[in-house]
Amino acid sequence: MPSARSHTADILGGGPGGSLRRSLSLRDLIVYGLLFIAPMAPVGIYGALDARSHGVVPLVYVVATVAMSFTAYSYARMIHTVPQAGSVYAYARVGLGNGPGFVAGWMMMLDYLLIPAVAYLFSGIAMAQLVPEVDQWIWTAIAVVVTTALNLSGVRRAAVVGFLVLAMEILVLLVFVVAALVVLAQDGPQRGWLSPLTGDRAFSMTALLGAVSVAVLSFLGFDAIANFAEEAVGGKGNSARLVARALVWCLLVTGVLFVLQTYLAALLSQDSSRHLAENPAEQGAAFYTATESAIGGWLETTVAVSKAIGAAFAALAGQAAASRLLYAMARDRRLPRFLGSVGLRTGVPGRALLLSAVLTMGAAVWAARSADGLDRLVSIVDIGALFGFGMLHLSVMGYYGLGRRGGGRPAAESGQAGGGQAGGGQAGGGQAQGRQAGGSTEGGAGGSAGSSAERHRMSVVWDWVVPLVGLAIVVAVIVTANREAHWVGLVWLVIALVALAVLRRRDKREAAAD
Repeated sequence: MPSARSHTADILGGGPGGSLRRSLSLRDLIVYGLLFIAPMAPVGIYGALDARSHGVVPLVYVVATVAMSFTAYSYARMIHTVPQAGSVYAYARVGLGNGPGFVAGWMMMLDYLLIPAVAYLFSGIAMAQLVPEVDQWIWTAIAVVVTTALNLSGVRRAAVVGFLVLAMEILVLLVFVVAALVVLAQDGPQRGWLSPLTGDRAFSMTALLGAVSVAVLSFLGFDAIANFAEEAVGGKGNSARLVARALVWCLLVTGVLFVLQTYLAALLSQDSSRHLAENPAEQGAAFYTATESAIGGWLETTVAVSKAIGAAFAALAGQAAASRLLYAMARDRRLPRFLGSVGLRTGVPGRALLLSAVLTMGAAVWAARSADGLDRLVSIVDIGALFGFGMLHLSVMGYYGLGRRGGGRPAAESGQAGGGQAGGGQAGGGQAQGRQAGGSTEGGAGGSAGSSAERHRMSVVWDWVVPLVGLAIVVAVIVTANREAHWVGLVWLVIALVALAVLRRRDKREAAAD
């Protein structure tokens, strides 16, 4: 009979090393992405967007979807180069170097720890409203324990349960859509049919773009799919294509769902965007108010229950992504090595999962017990992800742009990404060299000057222009973030630089000893 100690090792991993298990299909990856984003993510910020955009929330989400497509492009590009866990951390190491890679991973860690904390807190708040006899911090802690246990049981089992929860959320959304269409057919809209696209007061491009800078935050989480690159079925090439497709599908599906539900909510809303702008206290409940007044309280309660369960499972997906980031960094000896272990029975990084759960629970329970905890947590939650997106776009330019113009990034240089990353770096380097070899052959064939010039122009577009536009969008959103988020991001960045200096000193000592 195996001992309790060996059973724990089977779950959490007996020591550094091990590999993740390839078991996630395209559907599973999309489920994780949609769970993390949440199909009804605009519900909580609909009123704020309506007030800020002069009543064109659906148009805001159309523009936001296009804006986020630049980030999706950069993810898809780098996934093919580095099909490994760690996401932006891995990409930045190959595209920019070991130091920037560590900083990118450290900043994304803030995102993957705080976004689940906010989701757990939302779940606790919603459950406390339904069962007020139990404090919201207790509901928050229960959500953390249940989802952590599910994540520890294995990525495939968590994906199956996640699919059921996602199906429930989609079903609730469909009920809302059908009920809204029935009410609109019987009673007509409260605003003009085109009003959600043209505005219920003077259209303002400045107001539209200002609202877009907030709306793009609704999409945070679709990038978490990239952390499961080593758990997607198929070899490295097939898994990369699978993850890239899942990213694109998540962005498109959520974009359509966001536009649809906010369009219907705008038509049902009895409060104008001007009224919401003049009464900020009513903005948070604007979606629920429109639903209750037009359709009935039963749907409001149904949506609230769906949000309570859905938020907990959004945190489940975020927690799983966080553990893969910690695992990848530990595997490359950028974090303590005990986090780089994988359970023999479950195939998940159990120790990394437990650490992320403890940190997330600490932040969520603190916020639940603090009077202004939710406001403070929400105000800083996005800064890590935005910084990581910026590093992602820079990685595309560094690997494809500078690498190509500098004669190609050698496979050996890419392999310096360290440990488990060497294979991905070499694969990426081989792709770059292959493209150059192809270019040289065609150039030597004669009569290809025109095609070479065309290839050069297209490489400028895909290697520089597209990621630069994506970077500009990210910088614009960071600039509009509140001051507290800027300070938290700066402090977290300083800690990253100090940790990087310590790691470099350790590496030099070890190199000298060898």
